Amino acid sequence: MKIRVQRPRLLAGGVTLVLALTLSACGDGEGASGGDEIHVLVYGDATNKVEKKLVDSFNKTSDVKVVLDTIPGADYQQKLQTIISTPQAPDVFFNWGGGSIQPYVKAGLLMPLDDFIAKDPGLKDNFLPSVFNTAVVDGASYGVPMRGTQPVLLFHNKQVLRDAGLEAPKTWDDLLAAVKTLKGKGVTPIALGGGDKWTTMMWFEYLYDRVAGPELFQKALDGDKAAWESADSKKALSMIRELVGAGAFGTNFDSVKFTDGGSPALLSSGKAAFELMGSWAYATQQDADKEFAEKNLGYSAFPAIAGGKGDAANLVGNTNNFYSVLKKTKHPEEVAAFLKLMYSDQFVEEQLAVGNLPTTVNTEKFLPGSANPEYSAYQFDLVKNAPSFQVSWDQAYPPAAITPIHTAVQQFFSGQIDEGGFIQAMQALPTV
Repeated sequence: MKIRVQRPRLLAGGVTLVLALTLSACGDGEGASGGDEIHVLVYGDATNKVEKKLVDSFNKTSDVKVVLDTIPGADYQQKLQTIISTPQAPDVFFNWGGGSIQPYVKAGLLMPLDDFIAKDPGLKDNFLPSVFNTAVVDGASYGVPMRGTQPVLLFHNKQVLRDAGLEAPKTWDDLLAAVKTLKGKGVTPIALGGGDKWTTMMWFEYLYDRVAGPELFQKALDGDKAAWESADSKKALSMIRELVGAGAFGTNFDSVKFTDGGSPALLSSGKAAFELMGSWAYATQQDADKEFAEKNLGYSAFPAIAGGKGDAANLVGNTNNFYSVLKKTKHPEEVAAFLKLMYSDQFVEEQLAVGNLPTTVNTEKFLPGSANPEYSAYQFDLVKNAPSFQVSWDQAYPPAAITPIHTAVQQFFSGQIDEGGFIQAMQALPTV
């Protein structure tokens, strides 16, 4: 039996993608596709073209074919939670490791990959240990890295900054000054796709890290609810409020989205000067406006905060994405063979070609052949030298916390709740 769910078109990075989700179900209702197909479920965006090439390479030599299913990015996590314990579950699925897979491990849905690794040590040894271990749960491996590491960077439109006589801000005070200057010139200082909510969360992640260091969030994640009401937490919230109050994001940021190309278009068109976004923003801009990506897309680290406890070299974002395997797949040997492609030379070269930064141990030698060698080397050095790389809040917590986090972030940013309301909402989150 096959079920085909048609999805609407999604404008991701300026390219309209027909995103149709094809999910196979077994006649016995045991879940995970059978027959002669392996279904691989991924987050729908501009990077899908790389995944399609890898699938095509695999299918040339395999009798069991891989079918790539995509779900629009804005709907991915909700849809995954809906189908993962049903007969419509895929064989392999995209995730962020960490808290994003722990509930599925505890529910007994995922296959430990240790047997795969015993037969092919390269599934582990060919990746940077700090990244690979993000998908280790209770001592067992449940994910193989795919795509690349994704630090959040402060992107900018070079021409807009030149016209305003500005440079990329190195400090928080520099950023506040730039906001004032840009507003005076009629430019929205910072593009924000607040309609997606997770985009707004990035500002909280960096402010909390720079003010308090990574320890505060880790304490909260470990169940110390008092961390959210600490002096450092309140200081970070006050700085967020200051930035919003200064008009840094304009007035309609909650009606703009990154996932439909709205906020990237503000940056590329010169209507906004900055956008805080994961490193995938390069691939998005390259797809939507290649000339802008090559000539006027700039990037820098998040500004330092004077007196803050967090190192200015700290990063937030996604250490990587991962492929995890459903325990009930009918084709474990073929799945293992497919996962081997995630450390192949083709994988590294194709990811670099769209601006992603793979975390294989040999990535550095391929950097000169990337879409933008300077950008790739910059990212690589940031990741290599970061004292701390904090996983995105909504991926560090279990999936049940995603909506409450996003809601609290959005409501505080837009003034619907105050400091106390935000703290109370975060203290109510379920912990891992």
